[in-house]
Amino acid sequence: MEPFRIKSVEPIPFPTRDQRQATLAHAGYNLFRVPARQVTIDLLTDSGTSAMSAAQWSALMSGDESYAGAESFERFESVVRDLTGYDEVLPVHQGRAAERILLGAVLRPGDVSISNTHFDTTRASVEAAGAHAVDLPVDHATPVPFGGDMDLNALATRLRGADGPDARCVVLTITNNAGGGQPVGMTNVEAVRRLCDEHDVLLLLDASRFAENAYLITQRDPDYAHHSPRDIARVVFSMADGCWASLKKDGIGNIGGLIALRDPDLARRCRELLVATEGFPTYGGLAGRDLDVLAQGLIEVTDPRYLRYRAEAAHWFGSQLAQAGLPILRPTGCHAVYVDAAALLPQLEAHELPATSLANEIYLAGAIRVTDLGTLVFGRADPDTGHEEPAPRELVRFALPRRVYTKSHLEYVVQHAGGVAARAQRLPGYRISEQSPTLRHFTAVLKPWG
Repeated sequence: MEPFRIKSVEPIPFPTRDQRQATLAHAGYNLFRVPARQVTIDLLTDSGTSAMSAAQWSALMSGDESYAGAESFERFESVVRDLTGYDEVLPVHQGRAAERILLGAVLRPGDVSISNTHFDTTRASVEAAGAHAVDLPVDHATPVPFGGDMDLNALATRLRGADGPDARCVVLTITNNAGGGQPVGMTNVEAVRRLCDEHDVLLLLDASRFAENAYLITQRDPDYAHHSPRDIARVVFSMADGCWASLKKDGIGNIGGLIALRDPDLARRCRELLVATEGFPTYGGLAGRDLDVLAQGLIEVTDPRYLRYRAEAAHWFGSQLAQAGLPILRPTGCHAVYVDAAALLPQLEAHELPATSLANEIYLAGAIRVTDLGTLVFGRADPDTGHEEPAPRELVRFALPRRVYTKSHLEYVVQHAGGVAARAQRLPGYRISEQSPTLRHFTAVLKPWG
């Protein structure tokens, strides 16, 4: 059961079928453009959607709003240093800013960033620096305990081959969000560290879900079964040169992010960019109260009881969706359940956006908002020919906001998603009508085929 009591509630809307149809059409069939007032259950993301604890609300009231050198920053810095072991701590307003600043300081035009999988905003930051993003995930054909791992043979080949001299950093995303929310194992982190040392390449962590990754290591690797998630997290941080994180995930905050590093010179370069774009280095675009909330969240998030609840809730939810006829990715992680839209909708080709189709139909069925992680997000359109290179997989993510929804809420989702699965062969495809060149899925306008 949930290891907490619910202390505050808010009403949720129940738009009618006609309202949902009109809303989706007005939004250009893009769920990111749908107003929250037209959503009953919002599983779009686990980012910034958490419910804060009583201790976090209390911490918020003690925030020091001094412009420079606030006590709130000192508390935040102390917690981050204790957790990561990195001396250089820079707060920013969210993970996207952290990526842009750190990767902008590390990468130059022509450089290569290698990852188990760059998420959408990470790839955008790499490309904004004029560099190339290369994804080397493990083969996902067969479920494995650590499906978020880096492909070590492919990494060694890249570092020893033509990309080697241009490889400026290796990024481990923990957990691997684009790869089904799967964890990266300790053995994989150690091996990646050795290869980075061999080739003198920086190893960075996208640590936005570091605590969930650590907990899954304790559950899936017998060598670490008796270790605490916080101790596991510290070991993983110790093997990297630094990290960034969106603290809207495992910081259990509604806003905020960080950069944490060993190298004072790299931190200095990041700090210069931060001052130009985010604010003074001890607040980084955040209010003092935000820093206090995040410091408390970074303590709470490694509680084994909380993490067990997260993992067991995802497992139960995934099993219920599977029984309702949706092909889910197994094993489930913590922050979301992923459905294979291509397997459910074999009649739709990648250019017909099957993940979009499934996500939109689930919204129409019950005002449930989920995330398309298929070709709309990870596909690549050739700027000259317009040819669309499809995404590796057509996934729909049912993200689980932290401490927000109960079992009955998720049963409502299962009921309506199961109804959609029962008529999957009749779902329409979609095409892109308008799109921006970067992160198109946030603002694209779509139309049904036909």
